[in-house]
This record gives sequence, C-alpha cells and structure tokens, in this order.
Amino acid sequence: MTRLNLVLLMAVLFSALYLVRTQYESRRLYVELEKTAALSRQLETDRERLQVEKRAQATPLRVEQISKERLQMRTATPAITEYVRYKQVPAGEAAP
Repeated sequence: MTRLNLVLLMAVLFSALYLVRTQYESRRLYVELEKTAALSRQLETDRERLQVEKRAQATPLRVEQISKERLQMRTATPAITEYVRYKQVPAGEAAP
C-alpha cells in the first residue's frame, strides 16, 4: 500500500510540475505572439507611409522639375526635333 501511495505521490508531483512548465511556456509564447503582432502592425504602418512618400516623389511635376534642374533636360519642341525618314521603296522592287 505504501508503494502505491508513493507512486501516486510521484505521479501527482510530476503532473503538477508539468502543468507549471506548460503554463509558463504558454505565457511566454503568448507574449512573443503579442510582440510579433505589434511589430507587424508597425511594419505595415511604415510600409503605408513609404508608399505615400513614394507617390509624392513620383508626381509628374516633381519629375519634370528634377529633370530640368539635375539633368538639364528640356521640353521637346518641333524646333529641336530631328526627324528621320526612310527611303520609299517602289512596289515592284524588293528591299535590300
């Protein structure tokens, strides 16, 4: 009878220790999950902010301004446009 009581006591102690360990792991994983979710929300906010900044940087007016200032580009006009013409091949002849 004493052996049975000893075995049952050991089983109760083992299950109690296992329960404490499991609860500790559960709490640790929950905290880690919350930290990861907060980081995910922060990254999503940063991504949206960067997309807004990217859209602001790519406006046609800004692109034109930068191309004029930094690249010294100018608007194409008929006065500075060079047209290239190909020779017209008569219908009966083959092109070289």
